[in-house]
Amino acid sequence: MKAWLCENPVGVEALKWTDLPTPSPAAGEVLIRIQAASLNFPDLLIVQNKYQMKPALPFVPGSEYAGVIEAVGADVKHLKIGQRVACLSGTGGFATHTLAPAALCLPLTPGFSAVDAAAFIMIYATSYHALVDRAALKAGETVLILGAAGGVGTAAIQIAKAMGARVIAAASNADKCQLCKNLGADETINYTEANLREQIKSLTDGKGPDVIYDPVGGEYAEPAFRSIAWRGRYLVVGFAAGPIPSLPLNLALLKGASIVGVFWGDFAKREPQNNADMMDTLMQWYEAKKITPVIDKTMPMNELMEAYARMNSRAVQGKLVMINPD
Repeated sequence: MKAWLCENPVGVEALKWTDLPTPSPAAGEVLIRIQAASLNFPDLLIVQNKYQMKPALPFVPGSEYAGVIEAVGADVKHLKIGQRVACLSGTGGFATHTLAPAALCLPLTPGFSAVDAAAFIMIYATSYHALVDRAALKAGETVLILGAAGGVGTAAIQIAKAMGARVIAAASNADKCQLCKNLGADETINYTEANLREQIKSLTDGKGPDVIYDPVGGEYAEPAFRSIAWRGRYLVVGFAAGPIPSLPLNLALLKGASIVGVFWGDFAKREPQNNADMMDTLMQWYEAKKITPVIDKTMPMNELMEAYARMNSRAVQGKLVMINPD
């Protein structure tokens, strides 16, 4: 097998495309021949030693992938050789093969493409958990989505619209705003050209959004939070901009607002049955075409360096997916 190996997490430039022995699955594991793997923001942080999870060295990055099971370990009863699955295991995806915990594998229906499957779990699970579980979003409410043209942002637009909400999508240029419109956003804000607070006030008749979905952090967090509606819910999803903002807590008091943390990974571990029910719903929505991953581009697995560079340039709309030849 071949894999992108990280022996020293000092950055993307230290990764090596190298030959490794193809492993055999232990009890509770499966060996997956990887067809596609998506590039997520944590995949950048983990090779810079900046992610909350610190895998033992050396490791193969690539948190999310899809492929075909080639071998199963002892005690694995619900999966079989030849079955197509998706998996979000944190590492191992940027390779031709990987070992994965059988419990984390999501069996795929025949119509589920490998590219879509590799770009599915993280963005839709995060966004559904945020909007439906944590924010208790209701039909008719207004949602402001920051970073709306990214992976979780595009998923959040689709889920919010499926829930009957009004969506205001904020993104960094006109092309990204148009993508959000194409996905069903009711209004868009180009926050590099317009004053965010003024635009929010105008688009909500001064009321503000009921829910703010923020995977970005940075400089736009405080003006967005200052604009929130009475009893609004501010969803802390991530910090793609880098800096972790400090929000003045008196605003939460004055608006009767809630600052709500969104940590889908821990939710899945602590509440496995609720997570399984959620994933079942999302699979049904995919089959019904209520949700479809936005694929920015597919690239050969051996061009991972170029994919990282594209992600760093902030040019990505939706998800970048690396693919292996059949």
